[in-house]
Amino acid sequence: MAGAHTTNYYDTFIAVAEDSTAAGASAPPERTPASVAELTFRMIAENPYRYTSDDVQFTVWADRRGIPEEERAEARAQFFAKGQPCLRSSDLGKRYGWGVHSDAEGRVALVGLGSAEYARLESGAAPSGGAVTVTRAMRSRRAT
Repeated sequence: MAGAHTTNYYDTFIAVAEDSTAAGASAPPERTPASVAELTFRMIAENPYRYTSDDVQFTVWADRRGIPEEERAEARAQFFAKGQPCLRSSDLGKRYGWGVHSDAEGRVALVGLGSAEYARLESGAAPSGGAVTVTRAMRSRRAT
């Protein structure tokens, strides 16, 4: 897939946005139809370290559009032919108090604000004993 873009991070922790008002982690509210944040939350929370950010971003996009399974390989190639927003722009880290840890293979898991694991990852310590790169979810508002 020459020229394909990716949203994957490796050995990285995306901490909650600086301007988030979340005091702790909470699930996005259930809506009909389900919001992007709700679908993203469910997919990662139910399958920690199973999917990459690319897997999550594309599956949520394709599910919301009702793209049939047999058309997904071609749709995924088209989806990643141009840049896509990464999990740093997700409401999970901006509004709902969730950090996102990407392991060495780029597979993601949610880590709740206020937990011991969140504090360890935010300090740059990986669960494996190594180090992680720490970045933040994007701010909701421009810095003043």
